[in-house]
Amino acid sequence: MPDLSGRPAPLGIPADLWDVLACPCDAHAPVRPDEESGRIVCTECGRSFEVRDGIPVMLLDEAIPSTGG
Repeated sequence: MPDLSGRPAPLGIPADLWDVLACPCDAHAPVRPDEESGRIVCTECGRSFEVRDGIPVMLLDEAIPSTGG
């Protein structure tokens, strides 16, 4: 198991989980934290996903679409 000490845990999500998180869109693209909004954002489609009590809610029907910016 890799040593995760010292790695940040954005949005309260453990560092090792960030390594495997992907957007559920057709591209299955990597995601990134948006500390300002407290949401997870897809690097491909731009949808953002809520984090509830440190648990990512990666459901397309609950995602907020990209604003195109």
